[in-house]
Amino acid sequence: MKKIRIRLDELLKEKGYTQAQLADAIEVRRATIHDIYHNKSKQLPIDVLNKITNELKLKSIDKLIVIEEIEE
Repeated sequence: MKKIRIRLDELLKEKGYTQAQLADAIEVRRATIHDIYHNKSKQLPIDVLNKITNELKLKSIDKLIVIEEIEE
């Protein structure tokens, strides 16, 4: 079985951001970033993904979103 995972935890560490700093920088609720960070979001609005990728200067969305194989 495959599962989509958001690598925000790894990227924030790599880029030196906290969840609060990212939320403030891209002007979204801290709770939204918290849910994305912990892979609890049921929806990922394109505008939020655009803001995250722009703020973190990602060249490709696959740096943020990965598909992983999980055991059942």
